[in-house]
Amino acid sequence: MVVPELRPWRAARPHVVRFASAVRPRLTRAAETVRPRLARIAAATVPRFARPDRPGSPQAARGARPGTWLFTATAGTAGLALAAGVVTAAGPWDSSGQRTAERDRAVALQAARGTDHGGVRANAGTPPRGPRAAPPAASVLTGLGGTATTVKSAPGGKALGAVLDPLLSSPALGRHAAAVLDVATGEQLYGTGSADALTPASTTKIATAVAALSAMGADHRLTTRAVYEPDTKEVVLVGGGDPTLTARKKVGDLASLRDLAERTAAALAGQGVREVTLSYDTTLYQGATIHPIGVNPNIAAVTPLMADEARTDDSTSGPAARIADPAADAARKFGDLLTEHGVKATPPGPSKATTRASTLATVSSPPLAALVERMLTNSDNDLAEALARHTALAAGEKPDFAGGGAAITARLKQLGLPVKGADVKDGSGLDRRGRLTAGLLTALLAKAGDPAHPELRPVLTGLPVAGFTGTLTGRYAEGAAGVVRAKTGTLTGVNTLAGTVVDTSGRLLAFAFLANDTTNPTAAQGALDKAATALAACGCRL
Repeated sequence: MVVPELRPWRAARPHVVRFASAVRPRLTRAAETVRPRLARIAAATVPRFARPDRPGSPQAARGARPGTWLFTATAGTAGLALAAGVVTAAGPWDSSGQRTAERDRAVALQAARGTDHGGVRANAGTPPRGPRAAPPAASVLTGLGGTATTVKSAPGGKALGAVLDPLLSSPALGRHAAAVLDVATGEQLYGTGSADALTPASTTKIATAVAALSAMGADHRLTTRAVYEPDTKEVVLVGGGDPTLTARKKVGDLASLRDLAERTAAALAGQGVREVTLSYDTTLYQGATIHPIGVNPNIAAVTPLMADEARTDDSTSGPAARIADPAADAARKFGDLLTEHGVKATPPGPSKATTRASTLATVSSPPLAALVERMLTNSDNDLAEALARHTALAAGEKPDFAGGGAAITARLKQLGLPVKGADVKDGSGLDRRGRLTAGLLTALLAKAGDPAHPELRPVLTGLPVAGFTGTLTGRYAEGAAGVVRAKTGTLTGVNTLAGTVVDTSGRLLAFAFLANDTTNPTAAQGALDKAATALAACGCRL
């Protein structure tokens, strides 16, 4: 396939905003730090140049110098403040530092949405570093595909091998596989064991994202409902499979349980109802609720009704203790909120809404494009399992772990992707029995960049940016920061990395590195990062 070049600004504009979002906090801090220092310099300078004139000294020169120093100090402060202000003006911004207006853009070739990925725990266990210089804007824009497909020819396989083979042969990587693909043509440029099916860990989420977007569309939303059974005066909270439903006061664009309760109480008041039996409906999903990994802080029980991913703290991503019964907890919170609005509710119990029930109120998630970006950026396991089940529902499969895996595989096959050897066991990649190939992962990324599939673009825009966002925030201290965009994967003995990079000649490449049987996760992660960095630094056309 050939990706046509867009007009430079049309291609660059959304990515300029993303880059600005990444550096905005650093500009603001810099302005605040430098402003008092410049003010002190200015204050110290005024007395020096305001001393009585010495006999014979040129008056004009002395009179001009105080103004010059003051102007310099003021201009320095204003320059930094203006830089931060310009970035702010491009907002509004959400908690992750991405522009909220982006998520409202139509899903088309120019679509490059941003969303609230929950910046509180965006490092996902990676220690954050202090402020440092941002990468050049040109490399960031090219890395996002602005002009990468209209430059020199693709790298040569032999030259790539000369660079990557020594790095991927590191003992730290154990049993490994790799593939590099030219996004513009779909041609595999490099491969070592690229057809070998290995445990992919969280890079599975790339497959989940492509399947979900293909099955439901980028504008699909997940809806939570409150319905009323007139015969029994029962209010049923019906789970719609939205793990981002929130009971917190600050909600951004997420569906709000508080809003749902307020509007439900108002609807009941309009019918003269002030006391109800409260129930909750979780029949949207089937099968086991506990992931095969067992009870784990990386994932809640998989149920179609939960608030704030059943987290017991105020985090929005990363590991956290979870409430054992997310649905019952969400229903209890809903009942308390109804009481605050003048409707007395009984303690909730499980039930199923009937066809006779009338809808009192609904709240809906952000569009699927935004959910996919959040899932990929933060490696959100709860969202991944929810999207796998919704993909199963869209395909007519049983909405459980096995049905989600079958639906994802079937959807990828329909897209013409190389699924031989793939065995998808879940949506998140937490199941160690799952298998994907490096060749499939690179093909998924290339498909997401295909102009014929604009609905898949959030797969690329949701990938963490090296050194700046999500699970890559604390990685790539040097070299490829801002240039590599990739999904990470980590389980005990498994380290993986798959994403996109632009080489020194401006060519957009998709890559996938899978390592199994690793014994030192830090060394394995470092080896994968070195390989991606080398790919970014490689012209490789000899």
